Amino acid sequence: MRRALADSTFLRVYVMLAVTLVLALGVAMSGLALVDKVRLEHYRESLAEAPMLLLAEMIESIPVDERDAWLEEKSMELDMALYLVPISSLSPNYFSRIRMQRGGVLVDQISEHGWRFRRFMPSDDMVLEVSMMGMTERQLRGLTRMAGTWLAAAKASDRQLRLEGLDEGSLPIALSTEPPSVLDDRQLEHLAEGDVLMRLLPEHWSVVLFMELRPPGEPVCWLTVGPMAAYETMPPALQASLLVVLMAVLAIVIYLIVRSIEARMARLEMAATRLANGRLDTRVKVESGDFLGRVGMAFNGMATQVQSLLRAQQDMIRAVSHELRTPVARIRFAVQMVEDMSEDPLVRRQLQGVDSDIDELDELIDEILTYARLDSESINGVDAMPEPVALRETCKRVIDALLPLHGNLDVYLATEEEIEASGDSRYLQRAIQNLVANACRHAHQQVRVSLHDEARLVRLDVEDDGDGVPLESRQDIFKPFARLDGSRARHSGGYGLGLSIVHKVMVWHGGSVTVDESPTLHGARFSLILPKRSESSDEPLGL
Repeated sequence: MRRALADSTFLRVYVMLAVTLVLALGVAMSGLALVDKVRLEHYRESLAEAPMLLLAEMIESIPVDERDAWLEEKSMELDMALYLVPISSLSPNYFSRIRMQRGGVLVDQISEHGWRFRRFMPSDDMVLEVSMMGMTERQLRGLTRMAGTWLAAAKASDRQLRLEGLDEGSLPIALSTEPPSVLDDRQLEHLAEGDVLMRLLPEHWSVVLFMELRPPGEPVCWLTVGPMAAYETMPPALQASLLVVLMAVLAIVIYLIVRSIEARMARLEMAATRLANGRLDTRVKVESGDFLGRVGMAFNGMATQVQSLLRAQQDMIRAVSHELRTPVARIRFAVQMVEDMSEDPLVRRQLQGVDSDIDELDELIDEILTYARLDSESINGVDAMPEPVALRETCKRVIDALLPLHGNLDVYLATEEEIEASGDSRYLQRAIQNLVANACRHAHQQVRVSLHDEARLVRLDVEDDGDGVPLESRQDIFKPFARLDGSRARHSGGYGLGLSIVHKVMVWHGGSVTVDESPTLHGARFSLILPKRSESSDEPLGL
């Protein structure tokens, strides 16, 4: 299984997503359970704060030697066990101790229905401990009666302070001078007889207790305890919020997993693009043995094989071209000797034709060597030497050199300001020369050269008023030894390597060459596009 996961990218992705979903579900369920547990503990503690504070205050008002008897009496009356234990006999943890020192109540479940409550006594190091088996009506009535008696025994000024202390928790306790409006006359009579009345509010699932107080020398008032709402599970809004958070976490985790695969595929795509653009030295850095790693190794093997084959081909072309120069030179020398030895006009005319053919053969060999040299530098990863090139001045030199050879044409430069580009001046001049010479061969009357300085690139256009290039042939003319029929046939000059050399030069510089119809002269328009700054990197792309 481990081997399968190591070798399969997609299997790893699926397994990781499945594990992520399971973990997210577990985290969500644990989170909900934890939140519910915390809320339940807070609910119990907040309900117990007022009764525990009441018992602690009442115990404080009793002499020390009478407290044990009072605790025993109230334990019987309330059906719960009341104890005072020294803090030294307990071993609460740090957080529990801090919570009790701040007036909080500790709630512990000691059995299935049994609970234990603990609270610090205000004036000494004793802890009030209350144990009970569930909450009964007897206990609720008893605690309400104790609270009413304790409040009624206090003076009016102290009573309000005691009431505010009891009302700090989540159990509402209030005194009013008007009888509760929810009670009828019969129920008010029961309150006047000293009973504690318990009322259930079904619409809120809560309990309210009422008691009538008769403080000595003061008007009658009514004590209301509650409503004590039942514990409710997590509200739907909170559940929806948790679900949204869970989905957001899942979305982020899945995005990170898929993004890592996408990034590796993008690096492989970038390497393939470099290779397609002629950067045959491009390789990818293989960092794993999974599917993408194997694709990277296959890519590197393919690039190495292609580079080796092309290098061997270029070496052969270069060697053959060099070897052709020696017999061509011997033929030229022999022709000159025969021409010097013969005075026959017919022989001389034939020898001049042979000499012209030898010049064309020399020119063809030079074109082949130039093309092979560009291919070799591209295959071996040799970058163009970046130097500023004055394009207008270069175009002017090319036009001045070609104009005497095409006196019947109007060859002109339409750009007045100087524009610079970065590249190899020798090869850029050769590319411009090939384009202008090609336009002169096929133009009827005009050849127009223009420069355009754009935001991120420099464009050089060479236009003529010839017959143009058919749409279906515009990609083929940049192939080696490609010639068109009609006006761009062999008799018009050229060997089919000039535009191929232009294409190689532009690829070597990270640019491109395109051909379309001239909008002004309506012939062909060749455009050289040079980037102003190359941002490519030779660093291996990791997979």
